[in-house]
Amino acid sequence: MRAVWLVLGACLPLSAQAAPPAGSSVNAADGRIRVQLVARHAVTLSSEIPAKISAMPVVEGGGFRRGQLLVAFDCSSYRAQLRKAQASLEAASQLLKVNNQLAKYNSVGTLELTQAQGKAKEAAADASYAQTLVSKCDIVAPFDGRVAKRSAAVHQYVSPGNPILDIVDSDSLELRMLVPSKWLATLKPGSRFTVAVDELGASFPAKVERLGAQIDPVSQSILAIGAIDGKADKLLPGMSGWASFK
Repeated sequence: MRAVWLVLGACLPLSAQAAPPAGSSVNAADGRIRVQLVARHAVTLSSEIPAKISAMPVVEGGGFRRGQLLVAFDCSSYRAQLRKAQASLEAASQLLKVNNQLAKYNSVGTLELTQAQGKAKEAAADASYAQTLVSKCDIVAPFDGRVAKRSAAVHQYVSPGNPILDIVDSDSLELRMLVPSKWLATLKPGSRFTVAVDELGASFPAKVERLGAQIDPVSQSILAIGAIDGKADKLLPGMSGWASFK
């Protein structure tokens, strides 16, 4: 009888994933295998700057499209710093322009010209840095998906690295499981199986997409990752079910 355990995520060591409670992963009557649906893309979004949240337009559970605004920060101070840096850059550029003209007539010394060039470069760097800060005032969606969890709220002040939103790509799901390494003789990418999803009471055709890169020496098992054939809108990350390779 084939034995395999449910993988909860790729971040766990293979040996830790392969230690299920006895009798929980395989149906002794028909050899079905327990599996779980996992989002291919799951990201925790956080701020890169210290700021107060001014808007979070997508509610928990809500969907969004790639490029859509997910979090906006109150960046009035950063924008003021940008305007100041741009003004300093303009003044330094004008001074350098004048000194370059005077240098043609030997009306300015080499030291003054070098200093003007240095100030212009410094002002340009300050303006670039300020522009970079302002560009981080909005967080947009890196892919189509849904908001799984909100860890912050509008008007809340956040520091860099603090989690704000957990987002998942619910349209791109994987089926993860550990299979005995001896299955490698017959189990290949493209091998087909059927998944009965508990939460929906429905079955879906699926196939193996890829196998893990190494065998766990303790459990003698290897990671297998599959995908549902076609589009199934009702499937969500975290759902589980039974896979049959018959």
